[in-house]
Amino acid sequence: MLRVGLILALGIDTTSAFHAPHRLTTRWSRPTDLKMMSTLGDDTTVLVQGGSLRTWSFRSPLVDQVQVVLSTEGRPLDSDIELWHGPDNTPCKMRVYVENGQLRPFSAVIETPRGPNTVAIRNIGQIEFPLAADVYADDREIDTPSSDCIASAMTIQGGALRTESFDPLVDSVQVLLKTDGRPLNARIELLQGPNNNKQVVELYTEDGLDRPFFCILETPGSGNVVRIVNTAPVEFPMTASVVPNSINEAMASGALIGGDVVLGGDIGRFQSS
Repeated sequence: MLRVGLILALGIDTTSAFHAPHRLTTRWSRPTDLKMMSTLGDDTTVLVQGGSLRTWSFRSPLVDQVQVVLSTEGRPLDSDIELWHGPDNTPCKMRVYVENGQLRPFSAVIETPRGPNTVAIRNIGQIEFPLAADVYADDREIDTPSSDCIASAMTIQGGALRTESFDPLVDSVQVLLKTDGRPLNARIELLQGPNNNKQVVELYTEDGLDRPFFCILETPGSGNVVRIVNTAPVEFPMTASVVPNSINEAMASGALIGGDVVLGGDIGRFQSS
């Protein structure tokens, strides 16, 4: 009784001793991430930090293909893209490098027959180089090869390469690769100048007929060359199509054929008085 009376007299709150102390929580703000998300994509865009992995699952067997779009805020882009179809089964995978992910965002179509399928994107760059990724299966927004692209297919034997150069008026090109059902191993390079790789894609597909590869490469500026290398043995040929996708109408309308050309400065000094 004496101990209880002493506690009551001192006014000690014994109930608070059995409750955990309140912890203050703080919400970290990421202005760079929010800026990148607002400028590089919509609500479906996911920010993938350097060294991390993100996956998109499509369980419906009605999804035959998906569009993959990768971009950055102007920094280099280096990532691995894999298609998972069942346990320990990767029918399609690629390694993508882009020098400037804002000037040349990567956009490709991955075939996903016989679902369920999962698209995995791993940012293998450093933590200072995040990327914005978007994977969707909306048929209205998925890119499709044009009739010119399908009709201009050419055969590339195993170990051989083909190059296509484009005019400065061409802003982007279509690339379509397929086989007759054999595995597809290829390397796609976008060069601007001698040995100056602006974009590189290393591709593997277990069946180039069931899972052809289609992508759109951005080609701003002049001196763009697309080089396609069949990295498979000679027993595995493939067909490739590389055609212009979009033309810079502003540059085309500003061109003056047959106009005056002045070299070396003021033309007035060459005129007689």
